[in-house]
Amino acid sequence: MHVLIVHHSRTGNTEKLAQAIAAGVKRVAGVDCVLKPVAEIELEDLFAADGIIAGSPSYYGTMASELKEMFDRIFNDRPKMLDKIGAAFATAGHPTGGCETTMVAILEAMLVCGMLVCSDPPQAGGHYGVGSVGVPGDREIKWANLLGERVASLVLKMSSS
Repeated sequence: MHVLIVHHSRTGNTEKLAQAIAAGVKRVAGVDCVLKPVAEIELEDLFAADGIIAGSPSYYGTMASELKEMFDRIFNDRPKMLDKIGAAFATAGHPTGGCETTMVAILEAMLVCGMLVCSDPPQAGGHYGVGSVGVPGDREIKWANLLGERVASLVLKMSSS
């Protein structure tokens, strides 16, 4: 089983969350993980993954154009994305900077692709995924670990059904 973590990160904050999510995925035996910036993503990377966790800084309350372009490229191949597990994470520079709306935009794109989306686990305290204002601290890193672990566990559950 294979989870792809794709992100856009201009300042390094989103990449730091991505790395913490990858650490959580790797806690689940039988699931491997690849972390790639969106600029390096090929469509085959997406099609080969059983789970995709996508992250972006919040720009104008939504995902970065680079990540949106990736979803636009998938559109005609949506059947290849059907039933993959998806999740989102985001960063912002201000508490009202749009982390939640950015995650919702990512999850909406995944739903359009026919993916099965999940939120962060209840012990992480959020609703739509993991968000961080500025540099992720210990709390956000813990939440990111939990999100990665949850997605990896769901990928395994789906493969055994």
